[in-house]
Amino acid sequence: QLQLVESGGGLVQPGTFLSVNCSAAGFALDDYAIGWFRQVPGKEREVVSCIKRGHRVAVKGRVVISRDSAVNTVNLKINNLKPDDTAVYYCAAEQTPARCSGRAGDYTIWGQGTQVTVSS
Repeated sequence: QLQLVESGGGLVQPGTFLSVNCSAAGFALDDYAIGWFRQVPGKEREVVSCIKRGHRVAVKGRVVISRDSAVNTVNLKINNLKPDDTAVYYCAAEQTPARCSGRAGDYTIWGQGTQVTVSS
């Protein structure tokens, strides 16, 4: 069974950075586009950012996604955290080449999520 597992997160202070890892069991993350999503209670899951197959790093504003092929992991880093960044963060994978989708429905493999709380 193909699985993703998020690790990291927890309680982080405003103005600092968040680092969350996504690791895979049973498949190579390099063969997939990876999306990072987040969700708060009562709201729809929203995309944070994503990285295409074949790309090593993706930067979008405060958000950096990077791959570490040696350990089959994709890292999400968000700089200058704000209280509004509080959410459950999920990584997801899909195999369509040459794209990086912002739609949750395009992803076929999901992690269980990790809680991130930004508070002093």
